[in-house]
Amino acid sequence: MAKEMIRQGGRSARIQAEVHATVNRLLETHDRSAITVPMIADQAGVTPSTIYRRWGDLAQLLADVALARMRPIAEPEDTGSMTGDLNVFIQQYVEEMSSKVGRELLADVIGSHAEQASQRCCSFTYQHLETLNSRALARGEAGFDVNRVVDGVVAPVMFHILFGDRELSAEYCSSLIRLVL
Repeated sequence: MAKEMIRQGGRSARIQAEVHATVNRLLETHDRSAITVPMIADQAGVTPSTIYRRWGDLAQLLADVALARMRPIAEPEDTGSMTGDLNVFIQQYVEEMSSKVGRELLADVIGSHAEQASQRCCSFTYQHLETLNSRALARGEAGFDVNRVVDGVVAPVMFHILFGDRELSAEYCSSLIRLVL
């Protein structure tokens, strides 16, 4: 995450947006290991010191860009039932996070060694699960313990995504949800 508070609008926000856009363009055409702060600065039209001042280092910048891309853009799908909502959520989660792009984003967040970046990344998942739980309760369903779903469903799924040691089938994910509920 940026070291300084970035105001909404204004020059600071424009610089952040341009640096983020530049990083995203470079990631499409270059191997991650070939990207440097001077390269980003040159293409974004800023000085390297601007990047270092705002993000500290390349790892922090990549984590900030990854978090911006991971930020949810919509509410989780409403299937009409708590179990259906959880199944659709975890299937979409697996699809997104196990993709090449998802794995790269995770690597950037984890690789930054920034506790704050990891916490923000986790908060996106918690927010979605809290939305699903609130929906279930509003429908008169029993609801679920969000922490139990994180521990019993999201954590093993993330482990398998990070280490690639098993196929994350829909049936496997559903079995985790059944165990937790």
